[in-house]
Amino acid sequence: MNADVAVIPVPGMPEVRTGDDLARLVVASVGAAGWTLERGDIVVVSSKVVSKAAGLWADDRTGAVAASTRRVVAERATPGAVTRIVKSTAGPVMAAAGVDASNTGGSHRVLVLPEDADAAAAALREAIADAAGLPESGIAVVITDTAGRPWRVGQTDFALGSSGIVVLDDFRGRTDADGRPLAVTSMALADEVAAAADLVKGKDRGVPAAVVRGLAHLVGDEHGSGALELVRSGPSDWFALGHVEAVRAALGVEPGSREAAAYGIRSTTEEAAAVRVTRAVAVALHGTDGEVGVDVGPGSVSIAAEDSFVAGWVTARLVAALWAEDLTGEVARPAPGSATVTIGEHT
Repeated sequence: MNADVAVIPVPGMPEVRTGDDLARLVVASVGAAGWTLERGDIVVVSSKVVSKAAGLWADDRTGAVAASTRRVVAERATPGAVTRIVKSTAGPVMAAAGVDASNTGGSHRVLVLPEDADAAAAALREAIADAAGLPESGIAVVITDTAGRPWRVGQTDFALGSSGIVVLDDFRGRTDADGRPLAVTSMALADEVAAAADLVKGKDRGVPAAVVRGLAHLVGDEHGSGALELVRSGPSDWFALGHVEAVRAALGVEPGSREAAAYGIRSTTEEAAAVRVTRAVAVALHGTDGEVGVDVGPGSVSIAAEDSFVAGWVTARLVAALWAEDLTGEVARPAPGSATVTIGEHT
């Protein structure tokens, strides 16, 4: 194993347009920089230029996001818009399904991601190898995109698609340096390659491709499992919904739905308690068909219904909906069929 790893930018690539031979542009730019691709190289290419070459344009951003969304994970109101974190048709969970309006060559249109980025990587790998005069098995390709991460500030590049590279190194069953068995460790190698390459390329430098050299042991003869293997799904996905969206969905208001928009969506900025209480009340009353009377006062909500069970049911729903707004609800029942919920802030 070679301990020396080099990350080499591929400068000088022209603006990529629909129908361009992206592989030949990459190889030509490498040659113009005075070097050549070698066996064992990993060619890392931004998804933006892959989408441009494939003509994956859309005129309407909102419609493009909706069409590229499998399900909404979380949503927040931002100044003038609503931002949604979604499970994209491309596979990963991303903001706005990866639909992008930056660096689009002055176009007012937006770019969408390839639905099968692993297949796109396989085709690009074959074409680059052919253009460079190398056997296809001699190189690997990683197509990258940029995303944020739960619990971490800032964005980083990750492997959206890959071909010819080992994407995951599973340490489970091995031992650490002290001889202890490893039970959960798996290294996302393709993501690490993507992030390393982004150090020399990027949106503000006009360098959409890079080559990572020195990791030939990760380059295989076959296509490999592809980067889709790195996407958590099913039982391994602990965070299928945001905490706010999970509560609202349990109360019948699915994220991304018409009801969610009508009842209001939490903002990324600080909001007054009265605004949050109003949203919580609307969610609590979802599906009640006007059977319950609600009076929202300063610091409390009064609930009344002819049926005591219905009053209790709505009260329980309100306490849960308040929790999703970072509020608490202390319940008092002054008479059958009524309740008073005193509002507090989570501490």
